[in-house]
Amino acid sequence: MTNVHSQYDVVVVGGGHNGLICANYLAKSGRKVLVLEANESLGGAATTRKFADNYAVSGCAHWLFQLNPRVASDLGLAKHGLKLAARNLNTIALAENGNHLTIKGDGVEGGGLSGKDQRAYKSFNRQMLKFSKLLANAFERRAPKLLDRNWTDRMTLAKLGLGMKMLGKEDMRDLLRLALINIYDVMEENFDNELLKAAICVDGVLGSHMGPRSPNTVFGYLYRRLGDIYGFKGPAVVEGGMGALGTALATSAMARGVDIQTKSRVGKINLALDKVTGVTLTSGEDFHAKIVVSNADPKSTLEKLIGFKNLETGIVRRVSNIRMRGSAAKLHLALNGLPNFGGLTDSQKGQRLLIAPSMNYIEQAFNSAKYGEYSTKPVLDISIPSVHDKSLAPEGAHVLSAIIQFAPHDLRGGWEKAREPFKNLVIDNINKYAPGIKEQIIKSELLTPEDLESEFNMRGGHWHHGEISLDQIMMMRPFPGATQYATSVNGLFLCGAGAHPGGGVMGLAGKNAAKEIIKRGKAA
Repeated sequence: MTNVHSQYDVVVVGGGHNGLICANYLAKSGRKVLVLEANESLGGAATTRKFADNYAVSGCAHWLFQLNPRVASDLGLAKHGLKLAARNLNTIALAENGNHLTIKGDGVEGGGLSGKDQRAYKSFNRQMLKFSKLLANAFERRAPKLLDRNWTDRMTLAKLGLGMKMLGKEDMRDLLRLALINIYDVMEENFDNELLKAAICVDGVLGSHMGPRSPNTVFGYLYRRLGDIYGFKGPAVVEGGMGALGTALATSAMARGVDIQTKSRVGKINLALDKVTGVTLTSGEDFHAKIVVSNADPKSTLEKLIGFKNLETGIVRRVSNIRMRGSAAKLHLALNGLPNFGGLTDSQKGQRLLIAPSMNYIEQAFNSAKYGEYSTKPVLDISIPSVHDKSLAPEGAHVLSAIIQFAPHDLRGGWEKAREPFKNLVIDNINKYAPGIKEQIIKSELLTPEDLESEFNMRGGHWHHGEISLDQIMMMRPFPGATQYATSVNGLFLCGAGAHPGGGVMGLAGKNAAKEIIKRGKAA
């Protein structure tokens, strides 16, 4: 935390990674910037959490695989302490019989895979990366408006159109077709192996309220593969946990003169008529600025901090209709040793481990969430980061972190009574693949979607501050009328995961928002 004053050019609400990135770029342009964070630690969902004595784990996001390299370079994150304990990890789809399947770079092996499926995966992977590259190019700049006669927006649309044309006739036709269907059907078209189909499906639905048969899941998969375009050939583990990223971003920001105040929850954004004048903390402290940038989700920003009474009815309706139903939970285990996943070497236990035996298994897990119930056979994305980073646990001990799909935010009967039964159920499911792990547990912790909402200030417990789907991306994100970071409130901008291009620890929403604010300042 740095010394703060009351008058600033810009106040950023929320010290998540996008807020800190936005603050960095704004300070670089010469503006006096204050970041206000409600929690004690910075980084938002990218945080390191001590949940037992001498045991720490990445609290929410546990893989780094989408950080934009230009952002990392511009802000000098390596110089400011960001280190990777491991990168380019494999994804291993676990089988109960130990015949696991491994996705390694652009190839796949094991799991009883046929030569036909191996060849099909290489072809499928090449095509998907072509499509993801098209998205990456579009995400580097603000989303274009379709009706305004703006030269910048016209150029963006022209580049997007040219990029599609350069795909070639066959790939362009496939992109238009695939974007509108579900990933279940695409998998059936391409592969026979159930483990392979399911592993790919996981990346289409993770963090969303969608199953493999839901529309938009192909787009969700392409969005997740953006990391490959940014140089990640598999997930990375951040040394010291994901909170080290927030620390590096904060150090970089302070080096540029940004003031940062933690444990400072913003209670409201202040207005004079329809113009922003600053913010007031829940403690009553005021900070004045002509520009406020919110890293909070769009619903929280406009409903709670601005107040629906200060917005037009049409805007209120659009904000209320943003789909952001969180369906993921998080399990943390402190273990007295490395768990015994059958069929895996100790080195393989440090890779990304999936429990998702088939597409139907995933769909059935989602069916429970659709009806307000948690899945009794959930999908799990497992990390044992202490294989690579010994600082996270005592010598010889380990931590395990698992993302759990599906666990609905609005659980029928509530989470208070369901917390322990669900946690035990998840541990039992892991124990099927790692016999004896229950006896290794020193301490366990379950973060439900309600916990994710309250601890990381994510409405509905949704990581992306709104579904990543065709009706909520690009010029539709977060809703028409707030698609280029500016809102209908003069001086209020959005820079979080709810803005274009979306969530994930990528950083482009923060960077693009700053660029837009700087551009508008020059034009004023």
